[in-house]
Formats: sequence, structure tokens, C-alpha cells
Amino acid sequence: MPLEIPGATHLHSGKVRDLYTYGDDLLMVASDRVSAYDFILEPGIPDKGEILTRMSLWWFDQLADLVPHHVVSTDVPAVVAGRALVVERLDMFPVECVARGYLTGSGLVDYRETGAVCGIPLPDGLVDASRLDTPIFTPATKAELGEHDENVSFEAVVETVGAEMAERLRDLTLTVYGRAEEIARERGIILADTKLEFGARPDGTIVLADEVLTPDSSRFWPADRYQPGQAQPSYDKQFVRDWLTGESGWDRASDTPPPRLPDEIVERTRDRYIEAYERLTGLTW
Repeated sequence: MPLEIPGATHLHSGKVRDLYTYGDDLLMVASDRVSAYDFILEPGIPDKGEILTRMSLWWFDQLADLVPHHVVSTDVPAVVAGRALVVERLDMFPVECVARGYLTGSGLVDYRETGAVCGIPLPDGLVDASRLDTPIFTPATKAELGEHDENVSFEAVVETVGAEMAERLRDLTLTVYGRAEEIARERGIILADTKLEFGARPDGTIVLADEVLTPDSSRFWPADRYQPGQAQPSYDKQFVRDWLTGESGWDRASDTPPPRLPDEIVERTRDRYIEAYERLTGLTW
């Protein structure tokens, strides 16, 4: 159940975030919920919502000269202090804007089946975690809660938002990825890919929205352990995924919901989020 927040009216809940109307603006609250394979798991990861919020704020500052962001204020009701932001109301584009500098995840699945990702042909012989010569824009549809996002072609984005806007979203996504990849690499972290969301102000200005460049929306790998041809150690909820598909005994193909997360998995996942935050920002949690 969403929180009762003074002065706010619940609008929508996603896998991790809850959205409220808040005066003329919106209140975006990052919960401690953790999801995997389209299930919301129990228990949550302590402090996760606050870590994601702080990290997004830090990245919005790093990117402010490239694209405006939706944050209006960090002055929020006490019950959600530290993990909520007052943000602009925007007309959100109905597309997940994904940039990939490395081949992995659903992109690797597409490549193995077709030799391309989202219709973009790639060279033969690439393996899991291969670095791409040039980062690529691989958009996806926005899925409802419990459904998978689906990779789509650039032409599908053109059909949805028009050719000019599709090109602007693609260029902005790749520009943001380029800046973020460079910043992360300076800190010993590889930014393999990232998902961005954009909206438009009434005057047509494109604005970076939602979260940005967190372990929930991006793949971060330690650069000193990078080895193409295999799955990479990751600064995210990979511990959760690995436990679910291995030690837990849960059958992903079944209709059975996942089991409850053990304390050790919760703690190790929290540690990875904190490590990512501290390494990227240089700040102490």
C-alpha cells in the first residue's frame, strides 16, 4: 500500500517508485522495494530508496549542461525525507531510451538470434560483454507492472513520436551516455548500458526525468575485473538474481512466486549499492 503523505495524493506505483500529485508538481518517492524477473521481492533492501535518490541527484548535476532535469526541490515531507523529490509535471515520451556501449543482457540475446540489436547490425564474433566500437541507441517499449520491456527498432520510435523527436531523443541519450561513461571510467567503473526517460515541458523543451544512472537503470561493472566472454561482476541486484535462479531452487518458468530473500542476500545487495554510490560520487554513505 502506498504511504499516506501530508499534502500529497497517490497517483501511481511502479516496481520501485511511487508517484503523488503535490501542489502544481509531483512527488516522486523511491522505495526500498527490489524487483527481479518482473516480481517485487520481499523483503526490500534497506536504504535503497535513499541511495538511488542521492545518486540520481548527483548525476543530474553532472549532466545539467547537456540536458535540463525535472527536479524542482528536495524539500519534501518528513515521512519521505531523503528518498523523495519534488519534480516537474511533464508530458512523458512513451519509450525507454537505452544506450549500450557493451553487448550483454537482452541485447546479447537479440544479437545471437539475428546478428543485430534493435535492427542495428553488429560485427560477427562478439561475445558477452564485448565493447562496441560505437555506442548504440536501442529503445524499448514501456511495459506495465509485471510485464517485460520489449526492445524495438528506431523506426518504431519514429512511428510513436515522429522522426524529428526520435532523432533528438536518440542523440540526447547517446550524449548523456558518453558523458556518464567517461565519468564512470575515471572512477574505475564501466558503464555498460543505461536506460533513460525523457519528458517535454509545455514549451517543447526535452527534460531528463525519473531516475538517472543508478544501479537499477544501468549496468555498472568494476573495470579491474572486466573479462569479455562471460557474465561480469556487477554493482546492482545481481546477487538477488543469482540466488533466485540458483541456490533458492525457484523455477523461473513456473507460476510460483519467488521465495523470500535471506538476510545475507539482502545485506550483500545493500553493500553493492552503497559501493557503487561511493565509488561514483566520491562521497561517503
